[in-house]
Amino acid sequence: MTGAAGTTRTPRRVWWQRWPYWADRAAMAWAVTYTGFALACALTGTPLLHLGGAPGASALDWGFTAVGALAVLACGAVVRYGPRPAVRGLLRVVCALAGIAAFGLLMDVITLVFGQGVDSAVAAAHHALAAVGALLLAATAQSGRRPAAEAAVRAPSAASRPVQLAACAGTAAFLPYAGMKLVWVSGGTFAGVSGDEMLAVSRRNGASGIWLTLESWGLDGTVLLAALGVFLLWGLVRPWGQVFPRWTPWLRGRRVPRWLPLAPAFVGAATLAPYGVFGIGYTALCTAGVVTMRRGDFHASGDALLVAWIGMAAFAVYGAALTAAARSYWLRTRPHRVVPSHRPVTEG
Repeated sequence: MTGAAGTTRTPRRVWWQRWPYWADRAAMAWAVTYTGFALACALTGTPLLHLGGAPGASALDWGFTAVGALAVLACGAVVRYGPRPAVRGLLRVVCALAGIAAFGLLMDVITLVFGQGVDSAVAAAHHALAAVGALLLAATAQSGRRPAAEAAVRAPSAASRPVQLAACAGTAAFLPYAGMKLVWVSGGTFAGVSGDEMLAVSRRNGASGIWLTLESWGLDGTVLLAALGVFLLWGLVRPWGQVFPRWTPWLRGRRVPRWLPLAPAFVGAATLAPYGVFGIGYTALCTAGVVTMRRGDFHASGDALLVAWIGMAAFAVYGAALTAAARSYWLRTRPHRVVPSHRPVTEG
């Protein structure tokens, strides 16, 4: 907007658009909080790691405390000296460690939505706290990369053809999984187990009323989550995922904040991709007879193996596709820098 004197007024930015100016201090506050949380758990012997519902060794808490102390050191260096190359590299290392510590957050969310509770409230809080830290550390590592120029928002664009083909593969990978689940909730039999037996298993495992109500309506909670995941996947690769739709009040036509789709995409990719890849490796060993697949709630190990292949393949392929789509979205929506021209304004 140009006034009489020919000056240009810069549009006021909302808080998430000013992240390069507050990310380092927010990361510092997180690092201190995370270190104190991990240290308190280490001193009291409260395990922060749970594997398959069983608590891990409380001695591992000291490792998480060390990660927090390293984050304090890195964030303090950023606040004091700025994000220099060596400090930025340290931030990336701590960010990766925080991302590993956040593994299991997605499973915690699913359990809280459809189940009675998580295995450990402390472990779930640790997953959430570590995920927040990974985002703040990543933002801090990027905060120094802003030349003295104005930022211009790119026009909405689609991902490249290979990335869209990966999205097609991620969508197709869920079809056998969804079909298996829908057979059970409709009362059919798959892998030797009937729908009534699966419903009894859900009740025995403490499924919530929401979960049981959905199943009574012929819907499966994990299929609904898979549908949301596919919606997120295609929003990351198509232009409509960068602009709010017309039917949204007060937001119609506005750009979607980058963090809104990227935050769940990063959490989902960091959880499902390694879970599916390692699960496929274990399932392959079971198929080869190296280890024995546990029968679990199924009547035979072969039935459990069939279901494991369907589930792990879906998670692995979708997780890989979500990783590629999130990276493409991140690159396509980055503001590009435009050096402002200093030509004099002609009056009249």
